[in-house]
Amino acid sequence: MSDPFTHGHEMYYKIKELQDSTNNMVTAGFSTRYGGVSQKPFRSLNLGLHVKDIDHNVIDNRRRLAESIDTQLDQWVFADQVHGSDICKVEQTDKGKGSKSLESGIIGMDGLYTRERGLVLALAYADCVPIFFLSEESHIVGIAHAGWKGSVRGIAARMVDTWVTNEEVAVDSIHVFVGPSIQECCYEVDQRVISQVDDSLDDEDPRPYTAKGNSKYQLNLQRLNKQLLMRAGVPEKNVHLTKLCTSCNVDRFFSHRKENGATGRMLGFIMLEQ
Repeated sequence: MSDPFTHGHEMYYKIKELQDSTNNMVTAGFSTRYGGVSQKPFRSLNLGLHVKDIDHNVIDNRRRLAESIDTQLDQWVFADQVHGSDICKVEQTDKGKGSKSLESGIIGMDGLYTRERGLVLALAYADCVPIFFLSEESHIVGIAHAGWKGSVRGIAARMVDTWVTNEEVAVDSIHVFVGPSIQECCYEVDQRVISQVDDSLDDEDPRPYTAKGNSKYQLNLQRLNKQLLMRAGVPEKNVHLTKLCTSCNVDRFFSHRKENGATGRMLGFIMLEQ
């Protein structure tokens, strides 16, 4: 089976199914580390304002990415992420929030969704799992940032439950694309993390990790989120996982773990077209 993410541009990967769609209702993607102006260790398309890069370089990089998908930066909406599980509905009044300063972003959120056309929802990543949500039937899109903390707190399921309860979206119309992140091959965690992973699952659920011994485990966050999405009612056929590992591919992506924290950030982005 081919990977759901394909290289659409030097600056980003696109979701193949959406790129090939005839109606082109949704634009979504995940940035690379190429095509920007930042210097080492952020070379070159660092899109995070919180990593001690030069702000005007980051803003220039964001403008470049925005223009590459035929948008303007003031159409983009960013959150001030906290590795939590809270999500926010984005309205036209939020347009431009967080695009040029960290402080002006939507505070304390790791998930955003909208029904508004022409607003680009954006979150920052450097190993954590980007999760893209859409229902073409209900004209709604969303994005979540799922590190291990957000994953075990159920941010993916919370997005689904919010749509079903508050937005009257049919759960079987929801499609989810899980983007490039650190994969099981590179993600070693300890018993403290695994205990919380176990607490997030039912007893009969398969474990999304492999024990290495000495209380160390290789954790598959993508598979964990898929299990939690399916438990929330999303059909398995509607959940699409990439095989791209940010840690294995530091030539293409920033990796907080592989680069010992001294690195930039990619953006996941999604928009309902005008």
